[in-house]
Amino acid sequence: MRAILKLYNTLSKTVEDFEPFNRSRVNMFACGPTVYDFAHIGNGRTAITMDLLSRFLRFKGYEVFYLVNITDIDDKIIKKAVETNTDWKIIKNQYEEQYLSDMKSLNIKIDKFARATDYIEDIKKQVQSLIDKDFAYKIDDGIYFEIKKFKDYGKLSGRKDVVKDDAQSRIDDNDNKRGWNDFCLWKFSKNNEPSWKAEFGDGRPGWHIEDTAITEHFFGPQYDIHGGGTDLIFPHHEAELTQMESLSGKIPFVKYWIHGGLLYIDHQRMGKSNKNFYTINEIIQKYDCKTVRLFMLQGHYRSTLNFSFELLESCENRINRWKRTVDLLFQVNSEKVTDLEQKRLEKLYENFIKNLENDLNTPMALTNLEEFIEYVENNGMSQDIVDLFKKFLVCLDQIFGIDLNVKDIDDSIKNLIVEREKARLKKDWAISDRIRHELLTQNIALNDTDNGSFWYRV
Repeated sequence: MRAILKLYNTLSKTVEDFEPFNRSRVNMFACGPTVYDFAHIGNGRTAITMDLLSRFLRFKGYEVFYLVNITDIDDKIIKKAVETNTDWKIIKNQYEEQYLSDMKSLNIKIDKFARATDYIEDIKKQVQSLIDKDFAYKIDDGIYFEIKKFKDYGKLSGRKDVVKDDAQSRIDDNDNKRGWNDFCLWKFSKNNEPSWKAEFGDGRPGWHIEDTAITEHFFGPQYDIHGGGTDLIFPHHEAELTQMESLSGKIPFVKYWIHGGLLYIDHQRMGKSNKNFYTINEIIQKYDCKTVRLFMLQGHYRSTLNFSFELLESCENRINRWKRTVDLLFQVNSEKVTDLEQKRLEKLYENFIKNLENDLNTPMALTNLEEFIEYVENNGMSQDIVDLFKKFLVCLDQIFGIDLNVKDIDDSIKNLIVEREKARLKKDWAISDRIRHELLTQNIALNDTDNGSFWYRV
């Protein structure tokens, strides 16, 4: 029987047992970028959080379909096109291409990217339905959703007003709106702006309607998981819920709303509006994805995390230390562990999984892994625990997306190490040093101990 996974649900404000609509299949959606600029490393944290969840669900045996939208028509894209005197399609294609490259560089696995402009017919159908059901009305610049018609507005966020850390709130301004926070479903066309024909007026979609149209296209009116950063809870996700439950009459629209904490820098939220961000591409040029992913996952996904290069350096050193320990898999040298130690080490792995099942508690899971690695560092590698270590490494790869490259060295290098050990025992330091230097040119370093020499990659 599959152990129960527990997740914090923003809708209920509690940690719940995870039970998808379909017992074995999970439909999962996360908000992707508005492609008017480069994605920053704070966006990368959200992407890594949702990737962790989808990976762990697959590890637990679920069949997962993970869908991410790309907002490729929006006021911000049009503004960027005007400012740079560039066609809007060139703008959105340029930044979409970079975003996809960023996701690949971070080892993010997504089943389907869905561009808003590929689902205009679905969007128009939803807008028309909301008009027909009397949830939407028309004024001079577009079609708006009338919030007072939906009695449960605010049930996701627990509020109805914008606050400081809401990202890209996009409360559309128009004095003719019936309610101050009524939001735009469809924006009527303006001169020299992209536009699509529609019976209710030519124009382009609003922000919120894109996501519900895309998810209904793939999942129907209800699905299992919607993810994103906490900054998107209001008004964006609140608007999505409002639209879809008004359209379908089915509750809940989404069973589990999963929101990741924001990334801060100097204790201020990282973001383009604050002009205090580093792009994913900038960071990945300096640190590989293993380091970046470890940095993000060493904090609990719902907590805020403060960015610093010092912390990245620390994670890089930690990864390198782990790699040296992995190399001991091929240098088994210690005696059999006691039954008591064996049970303690097996318990570490058991707790590693249990901590992940408990609302993806990655800090505690990493503590379990770290304790196991420290044992190997201090006691050497026994054949009794090789398979257990490999189980940890499979999890690190499949769940955390951190592959430590479990691969033995070539026989030619092993022969050199044996030759050097013989020279060392004979105290032939000239040959010993020559071979040590030769091994370094092949990125192999040696650690000489009372129990022999151990190699590790550098």
